[in-house]
Amino acid sequence: MTNDRLKPGRPRSALRHFLDSEAAGGLLLMAAAALALIVANSPLGEAYHHLLEAETGPVLAPGLGPMTVHLWINDALMTLFFLLVGLEIKREFVEGQLAGWERRRLPVIAAAAGMAVPALLYLAVAGGDPLLARGWAIPAATDIAFAIAVLTLAGSRVPASLKLFLTTVAIADDLGAVAIIATVYTDALSFPALAAAAGILLGLWAMGRAGVTRLWPWLIGAALLWYAVLLSGVHATVAGVLAAAIIPLRPEEEGSVLHRLEHALSPWVGFLVVPLFGFANAGVSLAGVDPALLLSPLPAGIALGLFLGKQLGIFAAVRLAVALGIAARPRGATWLQVYGVALLCGIGFTMSLFIGGLAFPGQPGLTEQAKIGTLAGSLLSALAGYVLLRFAPPAATSAPAVVPDRDERDASP
Repeated sequence: MTNDRLKPGRPRSALRHFLDSEAAGGLLLMAAAALALIVANSPLGEAYHHLLEAETGPVLAPGLGPMTVHLWINDALMTLFFLLVGLEIKREFVEGQLAGWERRRLPVIAAAAGMAVPALLYLAVAGGDPLLARGWAIPAATDIAFAIAVLTLAGSRVPASLKLFLTTVAIADDLGAVAIIATVYTDALSFPALAAAAGILLGLWAMGRAGVTRLWPWLIGAALLWYAVLLSGVHATVAGVLAAAIIPLRPEEEGSVLHRLEHALSPWVGFLVVPLFGFANAGVSLAGVDPALLLSPLPAGIALGLFLGKQLGIFAAVRLAVALGIAARPRGATWLQVYGVALLCGIGFTMSLFIGGLAFPGQPGLTEQAKIGTLAGSLLSALAGYVLLRFAPPAATSAPAVVPDRDERDASP
């Protein structure tokens, strides 16, 4: 993922490269998830689950027990995903699409409504059971790679402004999801480990002040921070975002640590970590599953939250913001196309599956139900959003011409 601002010596199509890489990673994620479903429901299903739960390491944290393949993927490798998310959020806030309040206004409002409405809808369906109420954040997430991949499949009919809008809404959504993981899904805390994490963060800050530009000291510091956070009781992946917040970004400097690390991590995360996570977490066995299960509170609440809650929250927020003059509608886009993007925001997948595992620890039955609800809601959102964007008429050609800004020209196919 590269910087979307045009700087001397940087490719003019940096933002387009970002969108293209996310789309490619999203398509690979779809293939990995489909393969997991096929394997889990084939004669290899038992071997698939046995492989994921195989003990492959020592006890790193008492609360986790021996490390398994599944834990290495979800608690270690996914830290790289969250590190990349954190770098992306910081870059966007410093010099990207979220650099000024006038740019943040619409996507932040849309993201906030797109998290609140699904959560409320979930609680209305499943909140009567205190145990199930813990899953309220599952439908609040958006999978940026998956959503951009589907948007790309819809073709060049979709204006560049909507690609930017979807990207920035998903980034703001990621920030909210990380905050939820750090605060809601943390139980017992180890204060010595938290103090150690704080000390490591202080050391990273000092490295930045000292002008350390080599990547390896930052990676070592991030690894130490991961282990301290793992021991603290906060989910270890939050270490990725904390490290990203400290890593220096100097907009005037082309080769700053953040840009180089983001560029180095992007292919590994997009083409290995996230697809591996999808393969390890989407493998739900459907043997003996009654279709009526989708009507039970947990999967129904998640599916409705993703499919209905996301589209209603985001589209209503955008319409209201435009009507009140708070922000302008994405240029060159019809309201029907904006609605199609709101539908795509209901693709929760990666983050929803991740939060589902945190919401119901040690309860595989509920975790599997959460996966079914996530897959159903994400699939409905993807199909509906794709069909609508693929066949929605573009803005009338007789409308006054608007010259796209520099970022939008770069995002154009």
